[in-house]
Amino acid sequence: MTMVPSEEDIVVGKRKEQEHSESERSRKKKRKQEAAPRPACSWVHFSREFIKEYTASHPESSGLKVATKAASDAWKLMSPDEKAKYTNRAREVWDKYLSTTPARVVKPRRQTKLVTRCSPGRLLNVLQRLTPDQKDAVKSMGFGSILNLRCRTLRRSLCLWLLERFNTVRRSLEICGERIPLTPQDVELVMGLASSGKDVVNSGPDDVITDLRKKYNATNRGISVRLLEERLSVPEAGEDFKRSFLLYVLGTLLCPTARLDVSPSFLHFLTNMDVVHQYNWGKFLLDRLVREVARFRQGKQRAVGGCLLFLQLFYYESVAVGEPSELAPAVFPCLSSWGEEEISEREKQERELGGYGSGEVQFCLASKPDHIFRLSKFKYSVQVVCKERGLGMGPLGYRTQADRDPLIIRLPGDEYCPQLEQDLHQDGEDHLEGGIITAEDDILISGNEGCAVSMDIEIADPVRAPCRNAQYGCIEIVDCTKRKEHEEICIWAPCACPIHKCIFVGSSKQLSEHFSSKHWDSGRRFEYNSPLPVTLNKNESSLVLQAEKDGILFLLNKGTESIGHTVMITCISPSSSKEQFLYDLVSERGDSCLRLKSYTNNYPGRVEGSPPVDFLLVPYGFINSTGSLDLEVCIWNSTDLGAD
Repeated sequence: MTMVPSEEDIVVGKRKEQEHSESERSRKKKRKQEAAPRPACSWVHFSREFIKEYTASHPESSGLKVATKAASDAWKLMSPDEKAKYTNRAREVWDKYLSTTPARVVKPRRQTKLVTRCSPGRLLNVLQRLTPDQKDAVKSMGFGSILNLRCRTLRRSLCLWLLERFNTVRRSLEICGERIPLTPQDVELVMGLASSGKDVVNSGPDDVITDLRKKYNATNRGISVRLLEERLSVPEAGEDFKRSFLLYVLGTLLCPTARLDVSPSFLHFLTNMDVVHQYNWGKFLLDRLVREVARFRQGKQRAVGGCLLFLQLFYYESVAVGEPSELAPAVFPCLSSWGEEEISEREKQERELGGYGSGEVQFCLASKPDHIFRLSKFKYSVQVVCKERGLGMGPLGYRTQADRDPLIIRLPGDEYCPQLEQDLHQDGEDHLEGGIITAEDDILISGNEGCAVSMDIEIADPVRAPCRNAQYGCIEIVDCTKRKEHEEICIWAPCACPIHKCIFVGSSKQLSEHFSSKHWDSGRRFEYNSPLPVTLNKNESSLVLQAEKDGILFLLNKGTESIGHTVMITCISPSSSKEQFLYDLVSERGDSCLRLKSYTNNYPGRVEGSPPVDFLLVPYGFINSTGSLDLEVCIWNSTDLGAD
C-alpha cells in the first residue's frame, strides 16, 4: 500500500527546504564577510574608471553592458605603457594585501578516488602496433625496455596508499615500518631507463622550439595525445617517429602531468634526437614524480602526475608477501616481470594478509644486478647499511632471524667484494662442499660504496649469464661477478651508424657491412698510408671515411669556433678498444701550411660537442671563396710514426 503525503506534509517539507537553503546562504555570506576581499586586477581598476567616464559622456547608452564592452575594446587597444598605470596600482594593492592578510592554511587533501593521467594500457596499445624498424628505433634511443611493458592497468588503491606514504622531501617511501629511499638507480632497475648521463633540461628560449610547436600544434595547454597517436600509426621510423614516440611515452607513462595533453616543454630536449640516449632519464623521471606529487599534496591540482607505475612495481619488488618460494633468476628490468596475471596474484596475496603493508621489506633495489648473493641461516642480528643510498634500511638493520630460507640481497658498488673473497678463503676454506662456501664466523662485506653485514653466510656458485652484447655477436658466457670487467673490453660492444637519421646499431663489424651496403655513396673510401684530398662543404660537419683494406670506419669531424673551424679524426669503434691509428691532417693556403699529426680516439658513433681530443684549428682565412674547407688526410694502419 502506497502512502500519499497530505497537503500539510507537503507544506512542512517545503518550509524545511526553504529554511535549509536560507541557512546555507547565510553561512556562505558570513564566510564571505569574514574573509578579506581579494584585491582587483589591473583590468578592473581600468574598467571602473573608464565606465564612470563613459556613463557620464554617453547618457544615451543603454546600460552597464554597453559600457563594459566599450571598456574591453579600449583595453585591448592600449599599449603596455598605457596599461602600466593600472598595473602598478594593482600591484601596490596586492602587495599590501599579502602583507596584512594571514597565510591561507591549506587543508590536507583526502581523496578516496585517484585521478591520474598515467596510462600504461594506452601506451601498450601503441606498442603492439609498432613495426620491427620502429622497435629498432626505440632501442637506439635507449628506451628498449619500454617495449617489454606487460602491465595494462594501475592498481589505484595501491597507488593511493603509496602516495599517502611518499615523503617528497626525503624522496622515500615509509612503508612496513621502514623508510626506503628512492634513487635514479631504482628507476633503472624497475623501468630499465639510464640512471647516468647528462641532465634532462626541459627549458630554454622559446624561439628554439617555435617550429616544433607549430609542427605538433602545441598550445599553452600542451600537445594533443590523439595527434601523437595518429603520427605513430604511420609506418616510418625516422626522426619524426622518434620524437613523437618519446613525447607519447613521456605524456602517458613516464612523466604525465595533471592535464590530458603532453607538456610542450619536453620539446626543449628533443631538438636533437641524436643525443637522446645520453640523458639521465632515471633522474628526470624521479624528479618529475616528486614534483607532481608535491603539487598534488599542496592542492594545486586534482590529478596526480608522474609515473605511478614505477611506485607500484617498486613496491611489488621491495616488499615480499606469502610463503618463501624457490629463488628465481633476477630479471632486469623488473618492468618485464609484471603482467596482469602476476599483478592479480600479488593483489590476492595482499588481501589475504590483511591489506597493503603487511609484507616484509626484503632488500634494497638501488644496487647493481651483477652482485646477487644468497644469504641464509641468520644467526646474529643483521645490519645492512647502504652508503650508496645515503640512508640505512631502517628497522631491517636490527631484525633477528633464525633458520630462514635463502634471501636475495643486492650489494651496492661496481666491483666484486674483495674483502668477502679474502675472508672466505681464510675462514671458510675447510667448509667447501659441492661448490657451496659456508663461513661460520662474522664477515664484513664491503664494496666500492660500502655495505656492512654481520651474519652467518653461504654463497652459491656465481650465476653465469651471456654478455649483454650477445645480440651483436658476442658468444661469451661469463660470471655475473666478472660481467662488467668483460663488457668493458668486449669487442662486440655496439656502435651507432654515423649517418644522420639512420637508426642502425651493431658491432663495429656489422656497422662496416651496413655502411658498405646502405650508405656506400655517403662517404669516401681510402687506402691506408696514402694521402687523400677531401673537401668539407660549408654546411657539412662531418665526413665518413672507410678503409678499403678492412672496412674500418673513421669520422672526419668539423666544429665551428669564433676564429675558425676545428678538425679532428675519430675511429668508429667501441670506446674500450685499445687500437689506435696515426693520422695526418693538412690545410694549406698559398705558402702557409697547418698540420696536425695525432692518434685517433675511439667513439661508438657520431661525436657531439667538443670531445677532449687533439684537433687542428683552421682560421677562417684558410676557407675558400665558396665557404668550403680543403684538407689532405692520411691515415696509417700501424702506430709507427710516419716521416715528415
